[in-house]
Amino acid sequence: MKVNIVQIGNSKGIRIPSSVLSQCHIGTEVEMKIENQKIIIIPVKETPRREWSKKFKEMSENKHDSLLIDDSLDIEQEDFEW
Repeated sequence: MKVNIVQIGNSKGIRIPSSVLSQCHIGTEVEMKIENQKIIIIPVKETPRREWSKKFKEMSENKHDSLLIDDSLDIEQEDFEW
């Protein structure tokens, strides 16, 4: 499939037909890389929490999982404010 390169501000781009985006499961974000003078576009799966369990485990192993703020709460304290 041939597509034209178009001016987009100070850059240039291509228009990707919606049928191609749908077929490749491309949403709002892609990863782009260059290999052997070819542009490779990879869809980014929207999984914002995918690395959390790994990171929590690393934090625990490195003893970086302690509370930053004391969790004891004295609501009888004179200057306590809800």
